[in-house]
Amino acid sequence: MTALAAHSRYYQRIQRRYAQEWALLPPGQATRERMEQALQALLAQRPLGEALRILRQLVLVRLIERDVEQGAPMQEVVHGMTALAELALDHACAWGQAQLQARYGQPCDEQGRPVQFWVVGMGKLGARELNVSSDIDLIYVYEREGQTSGRDDGRGVISNQEYFAHLVRHIQTLVGDATEHGFVFRMDLALRPHGKSGPPTISLGALHQYFLVHGREWERFAWLKSRIVAPGKCVRMPGVLKLRETVLPFVFRRYLDYAIFDALRDLHRQIREHASARSAGRPERANDLKIARGGIREIEFIVQLLQVVRGGNFPELRCRPTLEALERLARADLMPEATAAQLQQAYIFLRQSEHRIQYLDDQQTHILPTQSADLAWLAASMGFADTASYLQALAAHRERVAQEFDALLGARQGRADEDETFVHENTHGRRNLQNVPASFTQLLAQVPPVMAEHLRTRTDLARFQTLREGARARALALLAATGQRLAAGEATPEAATRFCDWMESLLGREIYFALLMERPAIHARLLQLLGSSKWPLRYMHTHPGVVDELASGAMLRERFDPEWFLDELQRRRDSLRETGEADEEALMDVLRRAQHAETFRTLARDVDGRITVEEVADDLSALADTVLQTACAWCWSYLRKRHREAPQFAIIGYGKLGGKELGYGSDLDIVFVYDDEHEDAPQVYASLVRKLIAWLSTATAEGTLYEIDTALRPNGNSGLLVTSFKAYADYQQQRGSNTAWTWEHQAMTRARFVHGCEQLRQRFDAVREAVICAGRDRAALRAEIVAMREKMRHARPIAPGQFDLKHSPGGMIDIEFATQYLVLAHAGEHRQLIRNAGNTALLCMAEDAGLLPAGLGYAAADSYRAMRRSQHTARLDECPATLALEQAQALQQAGRRLWEAVFGPAQPECS
Repeated sequence: MTALAAHSRYYQRIQRRYAQEWALLPPGQATRERMEQALQALLAQRPLGEALRILRQLVLVRLIERDVEQGAPMQEVVHGMTALAELALDHACAWGQAQLQARYGQPCDEQGRPVQFWVVGMGKLGARELNVSSDIDLIYVYEREGQTSGRDDGRGVISNQEYFAHLVRHIQTLVGDATEHGFVFRMDLALRPHGKSGPPTISLGALHQYFLVHGREWERFAWLKSRIVAPGKCVRMPGVLKLRETVLPFVFRRYLDYAIFDALRDLHRQIREHASARSAGRPERANDLKIARGGIREIEFIVQLLQVVRGGNFPELRCRPTLEALERLARADLMPEATAAQLQQAYIFLRQSEHRIQYLDDQQTHILPTQSADLAWLAASMGFADTASYLQALAAHRERVAQEFDALLGARQGRADEDETFVHENTHGRRNLQNVPASFTQLLAQVPPVMAEHLRTRTDLARFQTLREGARARALALLAATGQRLAAGEATPEAATRFCDWMESLLGREIYFALLMERPAIHARLLQLLGSSKWPLRYMHTHPGVVDELASGAMLRERFDPEWFLDELQRRRDSLRETGEADEEALMDVLRRAQHAETFRTLARDVDGRITVEEVADDLSALADTVLQTACAWCWSYLRKRHREAPQFAIIGYGKLGGKELGYGSDLDIVFVYDDEHEDAPQVYASLVRKLIAWLSTATAEGTLYEIDTALRPNGNSGLLVTSFKAYADYQQQRGSNTAWTWEHQAMTRARFVHGCEQLRQRFDAVREAVICAGRDRAALRAEIVAMREKMRHARPIAPGQFDLKHSPGGMIDIEFATQYLVLAHAGEHRQLIRNAGNTALLCMAEDAGLLPAGLGYAAADSYRAMRRSQHTARLDECPATLALEQAQALQQAGRRLWEAVFGPAQPECS
């Protein structure tokens, strides 16, 4: 017996009492396989209940040795205890079923099908985090109602509920009852539906109904860690997915669920009150490592709260173990990596301390020992030189935990640093509201006149009055806070009135009121965003959940990262696969939520002045590329008749997508091609394209992704939806009787390979270069482009005295057409023009190549850049992209001079 392990009085007792059985579980890691071997050896001499209890004693002493003597990781200890619980429950289920089936037969449903029975582990058992003296929280569920098949003589028929109630009692006897050898595990059924007054076991249908009608918010935290732990054969059967399908919608809402904060506050308050009552007159009980301030429970609450709030939209957050969840929260940018690391360290430190407390006497306690010798042993076994240094480290860990917990759920006053993340920013930014109005009438008297007048004319009072009391109070408080910010000059009148409109549109979805109450820094940023232009309000009407993206101040400093975006999407798909939810509809919604969130992040950076118009276009174009890449891969995986692992397929982008000039709400001009000799290739790729277009443009509960325009494919809308690459190349390169028009070659100057197999990328680049560099009659080319422009001009008359940034003479289309002519006419000799570098860069190249008079190309590029900015601003504010002619003279002059230099005399003014 080693010195450190020998200090445990429990260790000493087991060594004395079970000396003969000691060797049945040799020293080393306590795995499920080694436990099973030891159990079989015990069963050769003893009944199952006795063998399981002795096995528990042997497992615990080996864990003590591994932990305090050999420094085994905390995960090894908790996994060992979890494996013991699973083994015991599995054997108890099998033994109980054998006894009952001999008496009552097989439990069946109304169609005579066998009915499964599941032991659902909750809490630390479900998360594989059992401590060494833990009880196990269980809920017993059976698949369907029905009755047993009875004995051969026709007797013994009972209902399934009676049968499984008998089975529960057998399990309790074998695992939970205390005998001369103790127990295997203390068993707690208090978490079952209806608590201690409910039946011991419940059917899956009744559980589903309970969640719908009676399920309470705190139960969602309990079911978060739920897992079928026995019988072992059922864990791997498809039927378990039915339980997941019932539990997941209850735990994780489809929206960002900030209303859960109040429920967790109430639960934590009850725990704190219980802890205070226990320690009244017993000061030593204040050192409870589990439920006191900064304890294990607060770490678990931090993690579970963030999981429940965001897990509906972010399936990668749905995991049970606390340490793994902290890693995932940091990876999802919901917690700083440093904070997650500190909480992980604290959790391991507290759990290891908890285990040592329980090693002393095998008592289910979490309170530091009061005897100096025990406390000194605890410190030494944790690697500390003395008790004082251990207690100092313990205090430091608990203080860090408490600070993070208070930041998330505690004090409601103070101001947030704009760059803090979820945990910190949640409460430090709360405003200390004075005189929160009790009614809408009081609100109108408190807010500034401009806001009051807007509310009188716009708010649907009938709908407002139907809100639940809590939601109505939140709405009044938020409107009052907005009025305070307006009065203090922290918000503009436009921001305040648009905020009122946004809230009015959400009167039936008051969950977002809870979000802003919990996250006041979002409220401030939201007002700033709404005050900038009209388009953010429209976007948030369509996608209200994106407002949560304003939580991170770091978001405003960052740019779109395609690799990170792809990794996030893959993690979400993998998480949905783990729970059997990765169907097409779910993945379509995953794509939509991710794309909407990223678009909104770009919008926030844009209106905050963090990125330029060109950078906005770059990021939105890169986002579209990445969504197309992901959607194509996922659609191919769901295609039933695919004949190869990866498609020989490509997406060619034209227009704004091809030129990397996408704006908010832009559609995608794309052409689909394939290069596959398989006999079914035309049909297979046509199916792929139809599915892909549906994935991108079909409206789901999460909205749409993009409108798709395929009019630029060979033969336009009358052509095939997807074309073989040879046919596409022949069409573009004027081979055969069916060839491209001049305007299609103009479009080719802005074409770009967006996604597909690398072989097709190289071939497309060669075709594009051949088309652009082909020899042409420049006079004929000039005449065709001028005629096309005249046709467009007559189809789009301009109001007198107005300069349409896009369509007026000297406007953006004129500059684009002039650039396209320069590329098609001269790229053969000036090969730098082949590059799809954008209009401004190409104009500068053309001037540098001597194709334009000195200064003209750069002036036209500057004018085009300025017009793009003005157009972008107008669209954000939902205004016509026009200027008064006198304001636009300088811009127009550069465009008209370019046109004259390329095509001849200036066009007449159009009215």
